[in-house]
Amino acid sequence: MKKIVLIALLIGFIAPMIAQEPEPLDEIIVTSVNYRYLSAVENSKAPIPVWSVEKEAAMFDVTDSDVFLDDFNTYHVTFRIPDGVLVAAYDQDGEIIKTIERYKNIQMPDEVKLAIKDKYPNYEVVKDIFKVTYSLKKGANKEYRVKLKNGDKIIRVTIDDAGNFM
Repeated sequence: MKKIVLIALLIGFIAPMIAQEPEPLDEIIVTSVNYRYLSAVENSKAPIPVWSVEKEAAMFDVTDSDVFLDDFNTYHVTFRIPDGVLVAAYDQDGEIIKTIERYKNIQMPDEVKLAIKDKYPNYEVVKDIFKVTYSLKKGANKEYRVKLKNGDKIIRVTIDDAGNFM
């Protein structure tokens, strides 16, 4: 009886070792072509839809697209979400060289809200547009165009993402 238990135990330990043969895996190449774009537009306080569409644009591989031809220098791709739109220009290597982004009525960062509240205490935000422009040479520019209302008075202000009025 002891021999049978020992043999069963021995088979239980040896069988899984023999059954697993190493299988060679396909080579995986990971590239981060658009890391400059993501670094420039990175904003931890940006709303999730904005950040997700920017990430999608950075991960998009134009060279793998059906319309890709080596004959063109740039490709324009539009990404749409319910709150806005992102238009990206890619070069023939798939790197983002320029973007224009526009989002309506999104959650503004606390710095922007506090700056507006301090400078215009009796006004309420009626409408806001968040614009991001990026170019490979100049980097990113982020600004909010805000429509404020106090009774019958309506004013429009432009403020950057750090809360500085322009």
